[in-house]
Amino acid sequence: MSQRKLKSQKTSKMKEFQKSKDNKNKIIISLGDPAGIGTEITLKALGSNYLNKHIQPLLVGCKKNIYNTYLKLIQYGVNNIPDPNKLDIVDIPLDKKVIPGIADSYSGSASFKWLLNATNILLEGKANALVTAPISKIAWYKAGHEFAGQTELLGKLTNRKTSMLFTAISPNNGWRFNTLLATTHIPLHKINDILTKDLIRHKLDTLLDFCRKFKEKPLIQIAGLNPHAGEEGKIGLEEQNLIIPILNEWNLDNPTIKISGPIPPDTCWISSANAWKSSSNENNAPDGILALYHDQGLIPVKLIAFDEAVNTTLGLPFVRTSPDHGTALDIAGKFKAREKSMIAAINNAWLLSQ
Repeated sequence: MSQRKLKSQKTSKMKEFQKSKDNKNKIIISLGDPAGIGTEITLKALGSNYLNKHIQPLLVGCKKNIYNTYLKLIQYGVNNIPDPNKLDIVDIPLDKKVIPGIADSYSGSASFKWLLNATNILLEGKANALVTAPISKIAWYKAGHEFAGQTELLGKLTNRKTSMLFTAISPNNGWRFNTLLATTHIPLHKINDILTKDLIRHKLDTLLDFCRKFKEKPLIQIAGLNPHAGEEGKIGLEEQNLIIPILNEWNLDNPTIKISGPIPPDTCWISSANAWKSSSNENNAPDGILALYHDQGLIPVKLIAFDEAVNTTLGLPFVRTSPDHGTALDIAGKFKAREKSMIAAINNAWLLSQ
């Protein structure tokens, strides 16, 4: 779908939803690509004892598909899941069969439509937070929707400048681990052109604002772009010419905040990994790390906290979270997907929206 058409997109299929007296507990869940594991992990998460019991979920997807997934899960011995007949669901039906594991233009069109309708509910003020199950970016492209991902679409729908942050709470000690990406879904060769002074300053400000939700004077760390953070200009000049001057200037504007960097990327997340595994929440790890490109941040995040990490979109007029994994097409329909990241996504959406 072109951006021009998106602006005029009608939402006539959206079921009318009566406004709750207390929307702070209402969480909208868009079920993602129907060929993936979104519906499965959502039902599993909603039945979990680890889910905050104050949460009032509203699912946006195909009710028939939700019910069929429920029956299959029961057949596979998964019993601690909610009966779909007792859930609030905005029913946007699938009018043809979707094969688990095969994301195509039809499944991409469905996940796009579900997210569009879910976002409209948020923009109408009928809830405070959105949780999105994983979508297939290739399926979106096949369906004609030229967005790099859900983050980019949400930014367009709300006309906001968004940032992608991954947050996780250690099950060992309750310590919160945060990594924000300066750039997201772009080719590697374009990173240098996009990493400007204004962008890096904005991302540092965004990261600081998020970390201050939990700690007044957080420790912020920024990763270098080049191996060994440039080795004083011997392996690239970006650190000397761009990053270090920005950090010095930003630190003058934020004198009470301790910021360090650029840190060599291969060691930048070691203290975070140690803090994550520790039995104590007393550590010297940073409260937030700014990664300069997608895989630089996502590789350590997923190695350290794959099941607990939550993709959080900052800058929107509402809270949005998502599991940090994809559609898992290789196991879709096998009903063995883990729901821990979806539980974390729903719980964080509720916490951050209070």
